[in-house]
Amino acid sequence: MQTHSFANSTLVGTLGGTTLTILVNISSADLLKTTLLAAIGAVVSFGVTLGLKFAIRKIKKILP
Repeated sequence: MQTHSFANSTLVGTLGGTTLTILVNISSADLLKTTLLAAIGAVVSFGVTLGLKFAIRKIKKILP
């Protein structure tokens, strides 16, 4: 049972260290750029979804 506990603490330590290293190396400009691109992507995705819904409804009205 001790090896299982050791494996969990090693995994948690490795993940924690990796996460902290990534957070330290991310600059505020990169974070801002990523946030902006994510927001643009969400808006475009939403717009495409609405456009496709509209197009499908029009096609269904034309074709019986």
